[in-house]
Amino acid sequence: MIGLAGWSGSGKTSLALRLIALLRARGLRVATLKHAHHQFDVDVPGKDSYRHREAGAEQVIVASHQRIALMIEDPLPDPADRRPLRDLLALVQNVDVVIVEGFKTEAHPKIEVYRPETGKGRLPDSSPNIVALASPGAGLKDPDPGRLALDLDRPEDWLDAVLAACAAAGAAANPPWP
Repeated sequence: MIGLAGWSGSGKTSLALRLIALLRARGLRVATLKHAHHQFDVDVPGKDSYRHREAGAEQVIVASHQRIALMIEDPLPDPADRRPLRDLLALVQNVDVVIVEGFKTEAHPKIEVYRPETGKGRLPDSSPNIVALASPGAGLKDPDPGRLALDLDRPEDWLDAVLAACAAAGAAANPPWP
């Protein structure tokens, strides 16, 4: 599992699309799981879920407080509630890699996607298990100790290191996901 977390506009979806292509080129089966903060319809041209599928993901799950697509209608009583990542991962089958976009407060290993030019700060400490920071040119002045510094524009250079770091972080955390 590769998690991608960051504020809106940071480049999570663009990075997900590149990772899907790189993983598919290796012959791996890929699923994506994307958190949505609002109501959504799936497979509408131009939407992220449509783009994930078009990029080659064999399964795409999009989740919000209203719906889960693999078309399961299951509204939560409170729109502020969030679906647990563990429950959604249980729906994914027969893939080698799951790319999780969003779910920044869940405990899975993740890459923080950060673009200083958006004017938004880094993720707060409430976003656990960040194993790497991806930014344009990996150009932060003060990289995080103990985390991989990644060039957001060159995932082909660091994909192997991130797969290993995510696997190690997941094993060390005794992951709560399947």
